[in-house]
Amino acid sequence: MQPRTIPTDGKLATRQSDSAIPSPEQSPHPIRQFLLVGRHSPWRWTLALAAVVAAVAHVPVIAPHLDEAPYMGVLFIVLSVACCTLAAAGLMRDTAAIYALATLTCGSAIIGYAATRLIEFPMLMDDVGNWFEPLGVVSVVAEAIVVACAIRALASSSLSVSTR
Repeated sequence: MQPRTIPTDGKLATRQSDSAIPSPEQSPHPIRQFLLVGRHSPWRWTLALAAVVAAVAHVPVIAPHLDEAPYMGVLFIVLSVACCTLAAAGLMRDTAAIYALATLTCGSAIIGYAATRLIEFPMLMDDVGNWFEPLGVVSVVAEAIVVACAIRALASSSLSVSTR
């Protein structure tokens, strides 16, 4: 960026152009970096695939759960939408915030699965002890992969700056 020469009181002074607002990548503010700076982690591809698998694994059980335990059916819809959104966002710009949200979202789903297998939830008594329900296993494995990839990407010390 070239400084402009501006006359002031008969003298010439220089100032940077008004378009010299620093991009998020140039900003040293940690919150901006967390929210806006892409990390370009190679783990984003695996995370995105696993997040889509987790979302798809919940689709067949949405309707039955809306009938027998509506709150769980709604949670499955929210989780599926969140997983698809995280997959897309992670591929577009894989910021630390996306990885943190992926860890929180899929980690919570894993905890929820374990909780419904250990404790009788309202209208879901038949899930207690049913650890190896096929779609449940697929979703937990996919969610665990999302969490592992997100933690690995967050732990990576090589933060590359996005130019998108």
